[in-house]
Amino acid sequence: MRIAVAGKGGAGKTTICATAARLMARSGHRVVAIDGDTNPNLHAAIGVDAAAEAPFLPTSLVSRRFDGPRLTAPVDEVLDRHSVPAPDGVRLVRMGMPQHADEGCMCSAHATVSAFLADLGDDAGTVTLLDLEASPEHLSRGTARHSDVLLLVAEPYYRSLEAVRLQASLAAETSIGRVAVVANKCRQPPDFDAIEEYCDRHGLELAGALPWSEAVLEADGASRPLLDHAPGDPVVGALDTLFDALVAGSAVARAEAGV
Repeated sequence: MRIAVAGKGGAGKTTICATAARLMARSGHRVVAIDGDTNPNLHAAIGVDAAAEAPFLPTSLVSRRFDGPRLTAPVDEVLDRHSVPAPDGVRLVRMGMPQHADEGCMCSAHATVSAFLADLGDDAGTVTLLDLEASPEHLSRGTARHSDVLLLVAEPYYRSLEAVRLQASLAAETSIGRVAVVANKCRQPPDFDAIEEYCDRHGLELAGALPWSEAVLEADGASRPLLDHAPGDPVVGALDTLFDALVAGSAVARAEAGV
């Protein structure tokens, strides 16, 4: 199963991806975490030391075909060469980032992640978490087109909700199987109610809610993964429940489709 996580900058995408990846690995899944941001920091949130950062996915891995970009090498070979081990058995992979000013667009880097995500879909036993950048560019470039679920992170204020609505409308024009919203940083019931009302009004699926947590801020300030800093925090429990449900739902859908 392939789950992409998107939303406005600062909504909590990276913390959600990093924590969920390790929780899914602890549940027995083979997990690949992809940092799909050209300003990568998933390694810090997941617990990989900066000195052991994963190498970038080289754009030479991509072969362009009629059905879109695909890898020129088997997925396991790519993981062996271009990933780094993260805590709990997660494999971490990074999209390329600009190396110099004025070097042009990142089209090839996005195409490489798209191809990698496509080929990961051939392994039903792997759970892939893709942490996307705040811009809707990943939808215009098709970076997340092979996701089974696009999870849009919404905070309880208007600009965040509008960013979610924009990305949901773009995702509806792609082949992404399911688009759902997760409410984040809900300090009190009215915060969740506001997101729920917005989703109802715009026909968006609301998959779950995460409470406000000071531990998330403390973990970030200490440069520690949330799962190590506060393993019993309510956000961790809510993420465990949410992603268990997403993966279980995907398994049922595949079984019903005979895949």
